[in-house]
Amino acid sequence: MNTKHALSCFKGILTRECLRFLHQRARFFAALVRPLVWLFIFAAGFRSVLGVSIIPPYQTYIVYEEYITPGLLGMILLFNGMQSSLSMVYDREMGSMRLLLVSPLPRWFLLFSKLLSGVIVAVLQVYVFLLVAWFWDVRPPVVGYFMVIPALILSGLMLGALGLMLSSFVTQLENFAGVMNFVIFPMFFASSALYPLWRLQESSELLYWIAYLNPFTHAVEFVRFALYSQISWQSGFITLVCTVIFLAIAIWGYDPQRGFLPKKGGSTA
Repeated sequence: MNTKHALSCFKGILTRECLRFLHQRARFFAALVRPLVWLFIFAAGFRSVLGVSIIPPYQTYIVYEEYITPGLLGMILLFNGMQSSLSMVYDREMGSMRLLLVSPLPRWFLLFSKLLSGVIVAVLQVYVFLLVAWFWDVRPPVVGYFMVIPALILSGLMLGALGLMLSSFVTQLENFAGVMNFVIFPMFFASSALYPLWRLQESSELLYWIAYLNPFTHAVEFVRFALYSQISWQSGFITLVCTVIFLAIAIWGYDPQRGFLPKKGGSTA
């Protein structure tokens, strides 16, 4: 594999993902409307001022809309990662994925290119959401709009790799749709996307630990700190480790010699 061939392959995969996204306008509006509903209705109903340690160890007070916004950014990344993996299952059923995976390029590179292309599309959706939220008086520091880019990319890679890993276990489109719902909602609600961890701990110690051990929590915290011009090294490290683990399992799962699909009587097509 040389650089020219790798870039040409990645460009082709990225172009296909962008064209698919542009042709599926309902997917864009669904991805955008869902978090906006939470921001305009849910957050407005619970409007309050929270004490949140955005700048450890000092206590900074922000309104609820500002606190929930990074969680909604994580929602966009989570749903997009699962949607991208859903398309993998669809392509496998239709046979078009066979054309991709029989390429002379390494399988890991093809899967990572597919994953990164989906993340790029998701990040664009995130900034459209931030633009709309700006008119709702959710205005983080200007530098935060730039600092959050690496956090969005890494968090998107982790959540996309999670979806890719799950798709390697599932051979039928209908089954994966059920798995998506089983994964998305527990991950989102049992996290710090809607409420601070300290508030969850005040309510239930068990719920606190469930949220703390939830990888989505650390993805959200990584994005939250970056959006407000800070760096959460712990959350960033945990997100990176989870990304490597999920992606390694996904690559192994899509290997026809050792993966999960042949054991279930399916194929990589």
